[in-house]
Amino acid sequence: MIDPFGRPISYLRVSVTDRCDFRCVYCMSEDMTFLPKSEILSLEELDRVCSAFVRLGVRKLRLTGGEPLVRRNIMSLVRSLGRHRDTGALDELTLTTNGSQLEKYAAELKDAGMRRINVSLDTLDPEKFTEITRWGKLDKVLAGLDAAKRAGLEVKINAVALKGVNDGEFDRMIGWCGDEGFDLTLIEVMPMGEIGAGARIDQYLPLSMVRAAVQKNWTLDETDYKTGGPARYYNVRETGRRLGLITPMTHNFCESCNRVRLTCTGTLYMCLGQHDSADLRGAVRASESDLPLDTAIAEAIARKPKGHDFIIDRRHAQSAVTRHMSVTGG
Repeated sequence: MIDPFGRPISYLRVSVTDRCDFRCVYCMSEDMTFLPKSEILSLEELDRVCSAFVRLGVRKLRLTGGEPLVRRNIMSLVRSLGRHRDTGALDELTLTTNGSQLEKYAAELKDAGMRRINVSLDTLDPEKFTEITRWGKLDKVLAGLDAAKRAGLEVKINAVALKGVNDGEFDRMIGWCGDEGFDLTLIEVMPMGEIGAGARIDQYLPLSMVRAAVQKNWTLDETDYKTGGPARYYNVRETGRRLGLITPMTHNFCESCNRVRLTCTGTLYMCLGQHDSADLRGAVRASESDLPLDTAIAEAIARKPKGHDFIIDRRHAQSAVTRHMSVTGG
């Protein structure tokens, strides 16, 4: 699959549920209304759509949410999709999680063929963690991370940089990740969804400032390491681990975008920061033949835009995209 700007589409991010057991302040409002089950793709339908993308050239699948591990019987989907990795049609099947369910599922994920997972963790302070997640408990996530290490899963920590919240912790997190054997990726806040926590400008912390600050204590060596996603990676010389920076605001990565996002309702977004979408649920439910689905995917890729329209400043206080990040998937 090649988009109108010559970019091969090889990466599909799939939201398997809009539900989550946290209410992170940059992702959801505390009083969320979730989708009725009739609108959600069944696990079998998710498998069918993902398999169509693999057949059409996707090499990497990432399961997201909400929180993917709260979806009932999610491991049956993971095991089924693992067949594409076994045949060599898929390079990687992975997952982004908040870590709350990892203690239960880490060993199963490894047995099902996963080798690497991302865990969202914005602070190592228990009280601040509960403040950010509203409902989460840090000790439960740390127990999940221990389980992931025991299972042999490679772990990358994702932390959203939040001004006035965790901006004093990045040195500590780099050191902790080095001790634990984790890579760390820092992410700028994106203007998505009404969150009930003040304007995005009040959360926004440019990673150019973060990088300048951490370089006072850590040596960051540039590297061409890639995982298929948008992060730019540095080797932290003192720890031997990697630090990734995802900068959709200060330096967008659209020119190399290789991914599209599927929601749990079967809506395909060709760009995280645009409203245009394609209905794949209708194509799946209209026919047992995969031809309508393949056609709908091809038509959608042909509309993939050049880039997003994210802006954060005082003149653009409202969200650039009204849907919550949890709806689009990670």
